[in-house]
Amino acid sequence: MTKVALVTAASKGIGAAIARELRHRGYELAVLARGDDVHAIAAELDGLAHQGDVTDEAALRALVDQALDRWGRLDAVIANTGHPPKGNLLELADAHWQAGYELILGSAIRLARVTSPILVKQGSGAYVAVSSYAAVRPDHQRPTSSVFRAGLSAWIQLLAEELAPYGVRANAVLPGFIDSQPVHSLTVATIPMGRPGRVGELAQTVAYLASDEASFVTGQSLLVDGGMVR
Repeated sequence: MTKVALVTAASKGIGAAIARELRHRGYELAVLARGDDVHAIAAELDGLAHQGDVTDEAALRALVDQALDRWGRLDAVIANTGHPPKGNLLELADAHWQAGYELILGSAIRLARVTSPILVKQGSGAYVAVSSYAAVRPDHQRPTSSVFRAGLSAWIQLLAEELAPYGVRANAVLPGFIDSQPVHSLTVATIPMGRPGRVGELAQTVAYLASDEASFVTGQSLLVDGGMVR
């Protein structure tokens, strides 16, 4: 049986690595990103692409509709995003906080709203949100990320409970510092394993949570951080 995965923010970095790992495991891929380079990753993976913003429910629906038209099902829904605004905790404007909500939490809620009825009807499937260690260890340098990713963890627990009776699972991964971006040596020194995570390692963890190997795992927020958060 063909398995189909949907990955957002998939044109580069963590999203592209997840898409490649899932393709390696035999999934057909439908990918979304804002830039036109999303078409290149889709061509590489022999998949479908929709150019649009993860915060736009219409763009999410368009991608889902394309996937259903081509393959007739969804098996793995990967809610990945870019990074929200940074700044001083008490100097960030309302617009910054609203942007953080829309990117981190609002987009995950909308993606689940679009895809959950399909998974429930099938009686199978997995939803995986890519979050951050800041969900459990708030970081002053990343206030909007810390606040809304903590909310995302709570929401994942609620979603998991909602979907479990239908055979559908929901989990999150909480990466620490990953080599998809440069990591300063002072930051590396705080990681017990002594190095940043490799983007492929994170992608493999996401693929595990999406797979039948994790068939009894739901409602979890799994740290992938080399032991950084104790």
